[in-house]
Amino acid sequence: MSSATEHAAATDIEAIKREGLTGRQLRLARRVAQTNDLPATSDFDAVRLLRLRGIDPFKRANMLELVVPQGSKTDVATTPSADRSQVAARQPLPQTSPVPAPAGRPSPASADPMSPAERRNREIRSIQLDIARRRRRKMALLGARLGAFVLVPSIIAGYYYYAVATPMYSSQSEFLVLKADSTGASGFGGLLSGTQFATSQDSIAVQAYLQSKEAMRRLDDEAGFRAHFTQDWIDPIQRLDPDASNDDAYSIYKRNVKIGYDPTEGVVRMEVSAAEPAVAAQFSQFLISYAQEKVNHLSEQKRADQVGDAEGALRLAEQQRREAQSQLVKLQQQGAVLDPEGVIASLRSQINTFELQLQQKRLELAALQDNARPNQAKVEGTAADVKRLEFLIRELNERMTDASQGENSLASLSVQIQMAQADLATRDMMLQSALQQVEQTRMEANRQVRYLTTAVEPVPADTPSYPRRFENTILAFLIFSGIYLLCALTASILREQVSS
Repeated sequence: MSSATEHAAATDIEAIKREGLTGRQLRLARRVAQTNDLPATSDFDAVRLLRLRGIDPFKRANMLELVVPQGSKTDVATTPSADRSQVAARQPLPQTSPVPAPAGRPSPASADPMSPAERRNREIRSIQLDIARRRRRKMALLGARLGAFVLVPSIIAGYYYYAVATPMYSSQSEFLVLKADSTGASGFGGLLSGTQFATSQDSIAVQAYLQSKEAMRRLDDEAGFRAHFTQDWIDPIQRLDPDASNDDAYSIYKRNVKIGYDPTEGVVRMEVSAAEPAVAAQFSQFLISYAQEKVNHLSEQKRADQVGDAEGALRLAEQQRREAQSQLVKLQQQGAVLDPEGVIASLRSQINTFELQLQQKRLELAALQDNARPNQAKVEGTAADVKRLEFLIRELNERMTDASQGENSLASLSVQIQMAQADLATRDMMLQSALQQVEQTRMEANRQVRYLTTAVEPVPADTPSYPRRFENTILAFLIFSGIYLLCALTASILREQVSS
């Protein structure tokens, strides 16, 4: 009975060996047998004992890396995919020592003419050949992808730059927006008046204007920008269609007109490209003239606003002075006298003079009357003089009373004339101040004038500046390489995420 059992065990082990189990499966079977305390002498014996116990050690085989030896005919249902079986075929299987056969019976290993060492060497050589074959296939696929997505586009780009692209001639120019010297500036504004920071906003405004559609349309109307780039001998990529829209023309304009502002130096650098060197220089001259007109317009508007306000104040002061002078003349004509105060002073002086004469006559009359026998003729004459003086003084007092009282009195008229004269003097001072303000405003406006000076004049080029064949070809190669690398990394990450 013992010999029959051992013979059956050997037969089962040989059948299990022919199944082509992987090393990972055998190790898993040994661990399961150890867990169930089965006395397994080898990995294959562990599989046999587990099957006799009714335990399937490979119930999670679809989640494992299965290796199927090349040339073995096994059930592929235990493998998740053909790729995993090929990867697993490169792994050497663990070999177990043959179970000693009972006495008087030949060993099962004696039926195989090859020794275990030869079998292992053959399997290792087969695995190495398979690895080399797969490596060559992957390298061929990688080369094909690089050629299709990197080399071929780079060659096409290089062919375009070297053989098809129309040479473009560029014209370099530099100009500055400066401010007039301000001798009266002081403080922080005086410190910045002579630097580029005083005109940085104007320079930025000029740069924005030259890069706008308005400048492009004006250049097209005056210099024929669209007509130049619609010529047939220009390559299709750089050529502009005759029926193209303004947006398409503007894209060509931005590509060929490059303007940059350097805030550290305050210089505006402009590069204009065209298919002919003379045309490029002509376009640069036109754009510089547009920039100069723009600078003049910006400073002119500011000066007009300042001077306009000052001149409006001057006109108002002149009108008010004229009204004050007219009022003074009207008051002087109303009283029929030019100087009411002089009239009043004259009346007062006359009254004082006649009062002194009256006093003298009264004293003389008193002296005559003191005589015992006065001269009657002199007394009567002196008395008549006294009466005449009294009558004259009374008339002068009445005139003085009329001049000092009433709405139309000389005193009231004198006060009104004095007020009119004071108002006229005030208007004269305001007019003088307005005149000074106008002069100062004009001087300040002249100091704030911006003007454009050309540091580098545009000159026609002798050799084409674009395209830069070698640099552009290398740049195209780097761009295509970066795109391919980005796509490959993205695809690899997505495959890893899906497989996990």
